[in-house]
Amino acid sequence: MAKMYHKDKSIQIKSSASALYNNLSVLRIAPRCLTYFTVVHANVVNMVSASWDGLNYSHRQLQSKEGNVATSSSVIMQAAWCVLPSRDLLVLTSQKGIQMYESDGSIMVYWHALDTPETPTAKAVFARGIAAVREKYICVGVSSGSVLVFDVPSKGSNITLSEVLEEHKEAITDMASECSGNLECIADLVSADDSGLLCVWKSGEDFQLLNKIPGFDTSCSSVKLWKGTVIAGYGTGQIRLYEGVTGILHAEVNAHARWIYSLDIAPFTGLLISAAEDSWVRVWHLSLTPETNSVEIEHMYNECVTDTQICGAKFCDGDGYAFAVTGYDLSEIIRYTQA
Repeated sequence: MAKMYHKDKSIQIKSSASALYNNLSVLRIAPRCLTYFTVVHANVVNMVSASWDGLNYSHRQLQSKEGNVATSSSVIMQAAWCVLPSRDLLVLTSQKGIQMYESDGSIMVYWHALDTPETPTAKAVFARGIAAVREKYICVGVSSGSVLVFDVPSKGSNITLSEVLEEHKEAITDMASECSGNLECIADLVSADDSGLLCVWKSGEDFQLLNKIPGFDTSCSSVKLWKGTVIAGYGTGQIRLYEGVTGILHAEVNAHARWIYSLDIAPFTGLLISAAEDSWVRVWHLSLTPETNSVEIEHMYNECVTDTQICGAKFCDGDGYAFAVTGYDLSEIIRYTQA
């Protein structure tokens, strides 16, 4: 197998990565030749801004908040950038609620409190799973199985909860919107839960459920949607490719020996990255043949991050030229660039 990527300079972070699914988010700011990274540690989010020449790094830490008050008791579950046509927002989900910030983390523009039960229940309450959909929606999953749809104005803080989607019975694990930019795709959101159930949605003033793809009682920890194809990673180490609208299974790969923690796709090239507890990062190539309506997955590259339980892996650009990896208890973001 050709050596596709080589290890690049790592980026130090202020505190180590927690063992959470999809614990890395990346935002490219091309006009300023910067890339932002976020990694969650307990009740803080480590944010790093890195210049492309590798000379300048700036760090910021965002606290878990309840309203405008910082709270140490609320564990953050996920941090992810939501890229909408008119603005980029950084969304944090925790056990208390949902925080939305300007993309550089400077100003909190919105806070949504979760409904916490009056009496303590056996079930934990938290939000997890974040996706920007089409022109103006940000969707966030909740431990009850609900999906909250927020309507986001092109500027300002007048963000409203416009709809609650109630199809999942288990905690939401991850969500993804159609990332190819192809407006002909009918499906534009997929949500996944702890039972492995996938719900495929069409967005709009009222979100429509297009399909439910059963999950065989194995948690789906990470999900992507590309050119109408749902790419799902599971606790079994498997990756499955489904046609979103029909639910037809195109491919199933025994990709990892242990729990998959993160998937990402480079939308322009169809490169897919998978990362798991088994210390392996794998790069795959997806190809679609519209005439026969088939999807193929080809294994391209492996990288072992020794003795590391990988919890985040993301491409740093739309072509998959570079990717970044985080691991449980590691205080650095490891980067790889195409050789």
